Formats: sequence, structure tokens, C-alpha cells
Amino acid sequence: MSIPPDKACELRQIIHNHLVKINIHGKIRDVLAETIRNDLEPGQNSLSEGDILRALHRRGIVDDVMKDLHFFKDVPDFELEPQTSPMPATHSIDKDLTKLSNSNVDPARRYLYLQVLGGKAFLEHLQEPVPLPGQVCSTFTLYLHFRNQRFRSKPVPCACDPDLQEGFLLEMHRECLGDGSKMADATVMLSISDPVHLVLIKADTSSETSLVSSHFLDWRTVLSSPSGKTCIAVELLGVGSECKVPAGVLNLSLELYPPLTETLSPDIITTQQSMERQKTAEKERLFLVYAKQWWREFLEIRDSHRSKMVKIFAQDENGMNRPVCSYVRVLRAGRLLESPRQAARFVSLMGLERAPLVGGGGGAKQEQWCSLFTFLCRSKGDCEDHASLLCSLLLGFGLDAYVCVGTKAKGVAHTWVMTRGTDGTVTFWESLTAHRFLHQSINPDSPPLVSQPRPSYPYRTIGCVFNHKVFLANSQESDAVELCRFEFHNQSLWKAMSEEALGSVCSPGSTTSLPLLPPLAGPSLEPGPASNQLELEMRYLVAEHRKDLGLTTVLDDHLSYVLSSALVAYEMERCTGTSCGNEEFQDAVRRAVPDGHTFKGFPVHFLHRNARRAFATCLRSPFCEEIVCCRGDHVRLAVRVRVFVYPENACAVWVMFACKYRSIL
Repeated sequence: MSIPPDKACELRQIIHNHLVKINIHGKIRDVLAETIRNDLEPGQNSLSEGDILRALHRRGIVDDVMKDLHFFKDVPDFELEPQTSPMPATHSIDKDLTKLSNSNVDPARRYLYLQVLGGKAFLEHLQEPVPLPGQVCSTFTLYLHFRNQRFRSKPVPCACDPDLQEGFLLEMHRECLGDGSKMADATVMLSISDPVHLVLIKADTSSETSLVSSHFLDWRTVLSSPSGKTCIAVELLGVGSECKVPAGVLNLSLELYPPLTETLSPDIITTQQSMERQKTAEKERLFLVYAKQWWREFLEIRDSHRSKMVKIFAQDENGMNRPVCSYVRVLRAGRLLESPRQAARFVSLMGLERAPLVGGGGGAKQEQWCSLFTFLCRSKGDCEDHASLLCSLLLGFGLDAYVCVGTKAKGVAHTWVMTRGTDGTVTFWESLTAHRFLHQSINPDSPPLVSQPRPSYPYRTIGCVFNHKVFLANSQESDAVELCRFEFHNQSLWKAMSEEALGSVCSPGSTTSLPLLPPLAGPSLEPGPASNQLELEMRYLVAEHRKDLGLTTVLDDHLSYVLSSALVAYEMERCTGTSCGNEEFQDAVRRAVPDGHTFKGFPVHFLHRNARRAFATCLRSPFCEEIVCCRGDHVRLAVRVRVFVYPENACAVWVMFACKYRSIL
């Protein structure tokens, strides 16, 4: 079995280090000198290679080299730590090839080794210059998801033929069938219709990410290979309005370990794939027939229902129409998120980006709902992506959560989340900001003198609500949110779709066209070093800016440290909605600022860690500029940065600028 190039280099380095350790070069020189002195025949000018090897064997040099090198029989080199435990192997989350030696690999189970051999024909980057060593350039990163396992490649420079050379070890374990201790044979693997989800992300020089392609790979062609290995070229298509346009080609190698004792014929694999497609197409056809009939019945209730925001289907990044209920799943974050409000804070830290629209469009919005894995890889998306993720997390925490489709002010389409309490209270969750609003219904029939609650939420109308099992259309006479009653059991207020019909196309495993639910990845960024690095950069930028103005800069380290408690309190308030620690911070500032001095502070919040972008944004505020450019007697400046890291490396970055100076009247 072949080994990856990176592992071959690592193996050569291990052997080289061992030879240096035992001083092999000195020993060979001693043997050569002795052999020439004692064994060279008169008239013989040189020794042959065989003579030298026999001399090395005779002196035991070869045995000394080999006795400390150990090899494992029938185990490939990328499995350096075989495990014999019958328990399932730990899934590798966002690991690249260089870390596979630390994976929990069990030689008693079946694995798929997927190797990326490079990219071709990414014509958008045909004129991309070759980056110089150390030069910052745009990069490609490939993300993989397969059966609860996530991987990520190393970033490579964008090019027409990008040098994507990576290997990923995918476990074929089937937890759902309870056969974790068995070796999956060809028949079992043929029934695993789960594809490998490939997502290619481009990051520009300012770390802004964009989605290049999202592709679902059916890997089962390798089951017909006698050698257990096959090479394929995968054409990646664009996304959104370019979903029919090729973006590039990836050359892949698929290899099974251990190899199959009996392979399947290509006809069997083709027949299985055809049957799955037919079964999926039939389910989708029947649901479409039911949805059309349900929509006709809904329109017969009132003519005004035609204008309501009732959305049954939505296009994903590949231009596929999917029921909106399929975008929501029950997602449990384990130890990564501890509460629903922390989950809302995490979702709000994902960036907001509308789907790009080629041409003007007169302000029209390009609709694109992304699959969850694609959204997590991009770390940004539209309000629909945020709402679907937040609803999935709230369902995982056991709440009765729904995605709401409606409008905000000026009739702008919007999507948010609502939860219903056991006491009937309705709470709206804004997924873009993590703000929560309590809904209080207004009775339009009340006398004019009766005081009515004033809505605090920004939402104007609501057309439908849904989650992973339920779809409900608003049948009330008015779709205004403040007049809406959320009594879902009342069929005169809400028209529900059949849960059985929705389950036939939206429940996990119901169709092969549905993407699998990926697990959340824990943060790999260390908040302490990230905070220190960004703070050093900010201090440098402040000093340089003041230097350009002809001002000196004296930083007060103690005052900078005092600001930490305020930044922690700000983030805690965003998570919990309650403020705490303000009294301690104010007391500490009073002690740090002498009598007769003035203190000014300016906190600001970012979703990125680009120091220059953040500093330029801060200077646009007159309050921050007044602090950074402070003039006076005995001026002391303070800068404090605190990076709070969440799953998927989503960051809440808090920066606080402060100054103190002697007041002169």
C-alpha cells in the first residue's frame, strides 16, 4: 500500500536521525579504512559494492542499524498507533494529514483513505501571479464531512492548478446499526449511501472568506476496484447563480483499508445508486403533489393569503430546491455550548453576508439557503442560515423552537427564531444579534382608552413558522406580528402540513439528497495568545498614529489591566442579558486615576482579529479619536484587548481605549 508524500518525508527524517544518533558515517569510514588496509589485494585499485556490504555485515554494522527500527506487519504507515479496543474510534474533527498519527485508529475496522492529488482548471485564477516566499496571498482550503467526521486541509495559494495535496482517513463505522466491533464488508458499505461532503473555501488577503464550491461525492466506486484503490477526477461546480458553471477539478484517490477480500461488480454499484435516486425522486414527487394540494387549500381560506410570506421550498447553495424543514435539525453541542443564550451569542458571531448577485437586479435579493456544513465552513451567511442554526441548537437544548419567516420595517424579508414556553409565553430570538424579545399580543377590539403593550421587536409581519417536524402557515386575518396569536393547535389560526408527509422528505436518512448533520468543531484558537497578539498590534498602531501627529505615547500597563474586568462584563452581558461587575470596575478606575485627573474610555466590539481594520474603524468614531489623539498634561494611555473564542473559532473581540490626564482649567 502506498503512503502519503508527507509520511514518506517523515519516515526518511526518522531514519536519518537514527543514523546520525549511532554515528553511522564514522563507523563506515572505520570499516572502509580497515578493509582497504587488510583485504585489498595487490594490484587491486578499488573495492566493489559487494565487498563493502560484506565488510559491513561482518562487523555487525547492518545489525546495529536495524535492531532499533521496528515495523508493524500489514499496518500502513499512517496508522502508527493501532487500537484493539472494540469501542468506536474517536472521530477526527478538523484534522489534517500531519495529525493522523495521533488518531485513534483500530485495524479491526474498515477505513476509507481519501487523498487529494491536486487541483486543475480553476480558470478564475488563470492570471494569478505566483506568490513570493512570505508574501500574503489568497488561499484555498478544502473541508470534508463524512458520517460525523470533519477534516480540513492546509491553506494553499490560489492558482489555476492549486497544489492541494492532502490525505484524510475516514472511518466507515456504523453506530446506528450497533455493529461497531465488526469489520464492514462490501455489502454493508454498499448500503452506506452517505456521501463525502466537500466544501472549497477561498480566503482573500484580508481573511474574508467566500464559498467556491460545495460537492457531494459518492465514494462507492472504490468497492469495485480489485486493488481496493481507484483514482477519479471530480468536477466542482460553482454556487448560487453559478451553480451550473464549472469552478475547477480535483484529482482524488480513494483507497480502502484493509482491502476487500471480495469486490462488487460495477453493475451492482450502478444499480444500487439508480435505485436510491429513483426512491428519492419518488418521495420528492409525492411530497410536491401534496404541497401543491395543501397550497390550494390554503389559498381557498382567504384571497389575501397569496401575499403572505409562506415559504415551503428554498434553494440551497447548489441550486437544489429543498423543503425548508430540511434545513433544521436537532443539534446538540455537547460541552461546547452550555446554555441556549450562549448558543444565541455563538450564532450572532457568525458573519452576515447576502448571497452575491451578478448584475444590478434593482435591489433584488439573491436567495440562497446554505446547508449547515457549508455555513460553518464559511463562518458567515444570510439571516436564513443564522436562524436555521440557532433553531437547531435551541431544539438541542430541549426548547420548543421554530424558524419564523416574515418581514421587518419597510417590508424587508427577514427570518428569525421563536420559542414557546410551557406557560404559553412566546419569545423572539434575533439570530443576527442574540437579542431576545417577549411577544405580547395586542387585542384590536379593546376600547381606545385601554393601554396596549408597545412592541419592542423589529418584526412587522409573519407568514409561516417551521422546525424539523412542523410547518405552519399563518391563517389569521392579519399577519401583523403584534396581532398574531401563537396557538398552533388552533386550526383556524394556523394551517399545518402533515407531519408524516414532511417526515418522508425531511427526516434524517429519508432521502439520499439530504446533507448529513455535522458536529460542531471545538475552538482551536487559544484566547490568551490571540488577545496578547492583537493587543500588541493595537498598541503599535496607537503609537504610530500619535507619532504622525507629533505626539508622544506613554502607556499605563496597570490601567490597561484594570480595563479587563469591563471587557469580561460586556461579553457576559451579551451572553446572559444581565450586567454585572460594573461596581468593581468603577471602583478600580477611581483608584487608578489620581485626584485632579480626567478618565475617558471607549469600548468597541468586532467579529474579526484584523488589527488595522479594527483601528481604522475605531478612528471613525469621534469619541475614540478624542482618546487616541488626546493632548494635555501628564497624558497616559491604555489599550486592552480581549478575544472570546467560541466553537468553529467564532470570535468576539472586545477592544477598549482609555486615557487619563491632568485637568487644567
